[in-house]
Amino acid sequence: MTDDTGRDVVISEATILETCGDRVLPEMGVVEQLWETDPIPPEEIEDRAAACVTSFEWDDVPDGGSVAIGVGSRGIANLPTIVRGVVRGVEDAGYEPFVFPAMGGHGGATGDGQRKKLEALGVTPESIGCEIRSEMAVEQVGTTADRDVPVVADANAVAADAIVPINRIKPHTGFSGCVESGLSKMLVIGMGKQRGAKLAHEWAVDWSFRKMIPSITERLLSELPIVGGVAIVEDQYDDTVIVEGIPSSEFLDREAELLEIAYDYMPTLPFDELDVLVVDRMGKEISGTGMDTNVIGRIHIAYEPPPERPTIGRIYVRSLTGPSHGNATAVGLADFVHADLEAATDRTKTCINALTASAPQGSRMPPVVETDRGGLVAALSTIGVYDPGTVRVVRVTDTMHLDRFYASAALVEAARKRDDLRVLSEPSPIEFENERFRAPSPSTG
Repeated sequence: MTDDTGRDVVISEATILETCGDRVLPEMGVVEQLWETDPIPPEEIEDRAAACVTSFEWDDVPDGGSVAIGVGSRGIANLPTIVRGVVRGVEDAGYEPFVFPAMGGHGGATGDGQRKKLEALGVTPESIGCEIRSEMAVEQVGTTADRDVPVVADANAVAADAIVPINRIKPHTGFSGCVESGLSKMLVIGMGKQRGAKLAHEWAVDWSFRKMIPSITERLLSELPIVGGVAIVEDQYDDTVIVEGIPSSEFLDREAELLEIAYDYMPTLPFDELDVLVVDRMGKEISGTGMDTNVIGRIHIAYEPPPERPTIGRIYVRSLTGPSHGNATAVGLADFVHADLEAATDRTKTCINALTASAPQGSRMPPVVETDRGGLVAALSTIGVYDPGTVRVVRVTDTMHLDRFYASAALVEAARKRDDLRVLSEPSPIEFENERFRAPSPSTG
């Protein structure tokens, strides 16, 4: 395949096989992780979300006042239902809600792009029962006590009588701290729109997110009418296990407690060392970095340390999700990608996200391969000498859905000896059809 100038941009399977040799590929079976969870019944989620509103601090909000509800760009389970419940709870309390995108510079850093991001997640005026105000304008509301960092927030939210962020609490993909990905980060980076996100990432280079986010959150809580937030925790199956209203006076403390719970629920690969990981899809609704860095053991932010585990020799990624709208941020964490992913990538959106995050290295496009066989052979041929019977290869749907996965014969044998794993199918030769893996994505998610 060539670009408009006639230059080769995709490495053909023939070229890879000629260079690396026609390698013997490992046989693959299917393994399931066994997790015990207790999700909220789907029919109860909206009512629980509505009940969150009763825990907020409404004393200074006038009757009939406007309430800005912040919603982000992540693929959170039951998101439209939860937002609809919060909207209903706000209306039942006697206030007028509206939703605003709280997603930093995502959606190409435009109001229309961010509205489309919400639509892709099922959050529309019709599905949630209120209007969506999507603009990129921000207002400065102060500076931090430490380092005098400007603190900005969505102009529509600043003008409201009350603010309520809704977000999932989970380990972050770029740093570790007392609070990571959740309500506080949404206030600092998401509600700050592109300007706030860029300011935060620039200051984080020397200050670090673990110190900066709590500091800016405290400033926002003191300057804006944030009455509380709705915290969500999901289990390993991407099901909702907690929907909780946190009053603003307990914001940072309770979020830190929920983060510990979220760590216990976080899905991970069950092996600490892999030679090759094949990821069927990456995307912004799966993780802010497309692939969760806690799962793959790699990080795209140069000034933060990588996770201690796992260690993965090569990563091959096959596609980019539709809700990403071309944003392939952190694609540079992969070693090889399929031509479909490269074709779906919007370089401008990806660059904007990389610049906002002060992490340009993450947006570098790896070598692009024409076929799945070519991608797997390229990955295997660069790990050193290997034996198909002992090489450690895993193929997953994405880094959020890890309940079932394909595993090479050596890992299938290892799984037989573990109580937390179950072998669902025996190893068999990898089959290809129309230049793609014949077997479908492994997860049930």
